[in-house]
Amino acid sequence: MTRLTSVYGSFRARVMAARLEDEGFDVQLRGALDSPYGLTVGEMARVDVYVPDDQFDEASLVLLVAEVDEADEILDDDRPPVRARPVPVTWVAALILFVVLAGPIALLIRWY
Repeated sequence: MTRLTSVYGSFRARVMAARLEDEGFDVQLRGALDSPYGLTVGEMARVDVYVPDDQFDEASLVLLVAEVDEADEILDDDRPPVRARPVPVTWVAALILFVVLAGPIALLIRWY
């Protein structure tokens, strides 16, 4: 078995192992998997991901593709949201003018 990579936290390690196993690789996790402390940072939380020697190159490519996909999703999230077109100022001005003029006109009509 050859160490493919190290991650910090058992959750990330199990997700990575599941992805590799889904692709057909034999995976072993070694390190702080079932630690009673539940650390997620630092060397005490490190989990090493191992694969057989003959699957190392292909597993490295799978991880590379996963990183590229994650980076692409992050870039998509950074794009500004599509906003609705703002209401033209002339429409707002016309509405205000209508309200200002319609009030007194309605009062004049009412008195007659």
